[in-house]
Amino acid sequence: MIAWRSGRWRELARYPSAIVGVAIILALVGVALAAPLAVPYGEALERWRGGERWQHHPVNAAPVWVDRLGGGRAPTTQVIASRDVTPEVSPFPGGRRLTLPLTFDYAFDDFPSELNLFLTAEGHARPPFVRLLWQTPDGREIPLGGHRLGERERISISQDRALARRLGGLAPHIGLFSAEGQADAESGAGAPRLQTGRYGLVLEAVLFDAEAPLEAELVVYGRVHGIAGTDHQRRALSLALLWGTPVALAFGLIAAVGTTLTTLVIAAVGVWYRGWVDAVIQRLTEVNMILPVLPILVMVGTLYSTSIWLMLGVVVLLGIFSAGIKTYRAMLLPIREAPYIEAARAYGASNLRIVMRYMLPRILPVLVPSFVTLIPTFVFLEASLAVLGLGDPELPTWGKVLNDAQAQSALYNGYVYWVVSPALLLMLTGLGFAMLGFALDRVFNPRLRSL
Repeated sequence: MIAWRSGRWRELARYPSAIVGVAIILALVGVALAAPLAVPYGEALERWRGGERWQHHPVNAAPVWVDRLGGGRAPTTQVIASRDVTPEVSPFPGGRRLTLPLTFDYAFDDFPSELNLFLTAEGHARPPFVRLLWQTPDGREIPLGGHRLGERERISISQDRALARRLGGLAPHIGLFSAEGQADAESGAGAPRLQTGRYGLVLEAVLFDAEAPLEAELVVYGRVHGIAGTDHQRRALSLALLWGTPVALAFGLIAAVGTTLTTLVIAAVGVWYRGWVDAVIQRLTEVNMILPVLPILVMVGTLYSTSIWLMLGVVVLLGIFSAGIKTYRAMLLPIREAPYIEAARAYGASNLRIVMRYMLPRILPVLVPSFVTLIPTFVFLEASLAVLGLGDPELPTWGKVLNDAQAQSALYNGYVYWVVSPALLLMLTGLGFAMLGFALDRVFNPRLRSL
């Protein structure tokens, strides 16, 4: 072991590809270890299911860095909450009037993507009534109508068709941020021109309860979000990219270890016992070699379950009698006739000890490069199943992100980031293990050391 450390590691360090491959693999392992610390497994599953957790995120927003690298200043999401505002209260017999000014500064280069108001009025004996008034930096006041509130209300200002007609046919999240009577000369006459400055949404509420609270959140949705953007369900793709790393590495590593070890042991048993044992193993291998793995996995996912752990079990099961048995058999046959094997039999070593102690360790160093390059094969297999719609629906994985992107026509709609991010991680995974595997092959294979 010491000799291997002093010799093989030094020889491996001679190859820049090995250093780069190890660096990529260590980075992926670091992300995989950090994932459960940043977001626990149960919480990650709950978040990925969607729901109210993502209500403050924009839909199909690009990563922030994409815009910033281009020198732009696309809007990010702003949340203006009533808890940060001091309301004006005017009591009257049987209730009170409440005025909440939700003000914010807008200094971006583009219009927001959406405008929503979330209201919570729990514990009220009678439903409160609220009237909305929009204030612009140039002093205009635009009434947005009145609403009778339930316990939880979502007012989609962006989808108010009556307001859009009053704004000259512009979508509210554009018309409310446009300068009156101004046009962008570069875009053509009549095109809305963004007005920056201090905006406000004033809530004038009538409450028929002296104590029950009224909470409000104005969300001005941006066009960019986070380091990975969002999808059609407002979910942050960074969650799937983060948790997809340990899932991909675990699937690839477990599948590679399971198939390699079982295949190696079965091949060694056949070589040692020969006769009908070897014949049965070879016939099973030949039958299994003609079975299509991917269609079988598709059948299992369609007819039974798409659980990633079930798929992993099927992959390992189909990989037991793989073509590797014939390769290992060819390598083990000359080892069986070696003099040290005869010596082991002479002093009374058991069959199990001879196979496990004297035969298998002789070919393990040669199998290391192929084992390393086998890991990304199973990583790509899991991603391929997810892209085909057979991935685990509960797990946030790279393949699931690609499947959602395909279903929503991400490339056609211009959401390139949605495809590039998981594809890049898959490419880096394959590249890292491949570069390390090729370098290990040169170290362990004497015929390649001179290349």
